[in-house]
Amino acid sequence: MKFHVYADHAATTPLCDAAWDAMVPFFREEFGNPSSLHSWAKKTREAVWTARETIARCIGAESPEEIFFTSGGTESDNWVIKGSDGGLMVSAYEHHAVLNAAASEESRGRKVVYVRPKVGGYLMPETLTKRWEEGIGLVSVMMANNEIGTINPIKLLAEFAHKRGALFHTDAVQAVGHIPIDVRDLGVDFLSASAHKFNGPKGIGFLFIRKGLKLKQLIHGGQQEAGLRAGTENVASVVGMAAALKSNCDQMERNSAHLDALADRLKEGLESVADQIVYPGSGVCDQLPGFVSVSFPGHPAEGLMHMLDLKGIAVSTGAACDSKNTQISHVLKAINAPRAIAESTIRISLGPENTRQEVDEILAALKILLRRSK
Repeated sequence: MKFHVYADHAATTPLCDAAWDAMVPFFREEFGNPSSLHSWAKKTREAVWTARETIARCIGAESPEEIFFTSGGTESDNWVIKGSDGGLMVSAYEHHAVLNAAASEESRGRKVVYVRPKVGGYLMPETLTKRWEEGIGLVSVMMANNEIGTINPIKLLAEFAHKRGALFHTDAVQAVGHIPIDVRDLGVDFLSASAHKFNGPKGIGFLFIRKGLKLKQLIHGGQQEAGLRAGTENVASVVGMAAALKSNCDQMERNSAHLDALADRLKEGLESVADQIVYPGSGVCDQLPGFVSVSFPGHPAEGLMHMLDLKGIAVSTGAACDSKNTQISHVLKAINAPRAIAESTIRISLGPENTRQEVDEILAALKILLRRSK
């Protein structure tokens, strides 16, 4: 079935023209191995380096050598968690790429301290202070939550970690390409990103590692990625990721204004659609543009999602990576959302290609479905 309203951009985004156009030559014409020494490799080697430079500029990195290519956000998160030293402090509403990696380390005897966010869905330094323990070497807090869209004060949290002698990592998978990011200003030591979240190809991502720091080697083999992650580079995807990120960063201000307007229209319309609505994670913290996590108490979220799906409207009930799990979201548990709220929360995440008419279609469909599901 072809969706006529795609409103699940937090799960994945469509490949943009800039990414596709940049990738095409590297599927057939420019197929050389970047590690080879002959002339066939020159174009691909230069393309990989140029992509590294582009990404570094987009996130304010000091040097292209601080950008390491991975298979995506999950790998990047795992590399930092498993490749760092000392105890771990992670937020309780991280993506499972962080939480499960931390649990794996914990099962091997490594200290892991979990910190619950505030009810509003964000973390502040004072919350970390209450749970701080000696021996913590790495703090990992996501920049923006993938289920409720709340944005954390990463600069303050990084400063907190550094004052206590710990390094700081942020999973910025939902944020990169959507909100301004300057890793030097933020003071982060590690930052994870995934291309398919900002209109790039799937199966490619990057990890920012601040100059002077080093993680344990991830994959043994050749000398790719400064000898830390072996394996022939996925040149087409690397190039497509850089092109997509640059395109999104160039259009960020316009996209944000458009998405904020759509989200406002959606929220205004929701007021007349249901007798009772709740926005989990709403409060004093900032939200990602176009991101609306909304609960309709008394109306099971999974049923609403499937009924919207039948009408050709794609939304989510939580993280797409957890689509087979019908239990209450760990994110909503972490922010102490009442069970009735957690069971009835859907995530509507809009993208630049969405229109006012599509928002109205979502509202019209919900109005009918909420009456039926009473």
